[in-house]
Amino acid sequence: MNKSQQDKWDYAAGFYDLLEGFGPERRWRPYKQKLYSKMNGKILFLAVGTGLDILSFPPDQDITGIDISPKMLEKAQPRVDAYAGNMTTQQMDVHELEFADDSFDQVFTACTFCSVPDPVKGLIELRRVLKPDGTLNMFEHTGSFTFPFNVMLNFMNPAVKSIGPEINRNTVANVKAAGFKIEKVSHVFLDIVKTIEAKAP
Repeated sequence: MNKSQQDKWDYAAGFYDLLEGFGPERRWRPYKQKLYSKMNGKILFLAVGTGLDILSFPPDQDITGIDISPKMLEKAQPRVDAYAGNMTTQQMDVHELEFADDSFDQVFTACTFCSVPDPVKGLIELRRVLKPDGTLNMFEHTGSFTFPFNVMLNFMNPAVKSIGPEINRNTVANVKAAGFKIEKVSHVFLDIVKTIEAKAP
């Protein structure tokens, strides 16, 4: 377990809903709902946080949510309890998943891999716990290849990552590097906010 990451997100749990629960969540919710409508089978949801995404899940699913922060999971519990399906949560680090190989049919993430310290290692772990032909479904913000946004994000990243997520990661390339086959990439806002759908070999 990465203690520094746990401490960081434990601290953020106290004000996370205030920052993310209004403008950002309302703006992106329709796109998340469209992605989450694909949920089927045994599902792993990475970085459940305070549970804001649970409000966008379709009902009657079998979902295991994990997060590195026990404080986040504590905040999420009322939303977990209110979910109209089967949902449980566990504290866990994506770099060291405690699940057996081939445990899940699908994995979902939302604005997560900007903050995972070693994204390729984390994605390899997700591939390990997915069944063959299992799917990875991501809603993520990434770096840009478009001028001037690429220059701006690269310039700002050293300062931003010291207090929060990295804003210039090439998450699509990281997914490929982890051994997934990219099925579809859809741009939600420019080429920065996007959905990534991939399949485990």
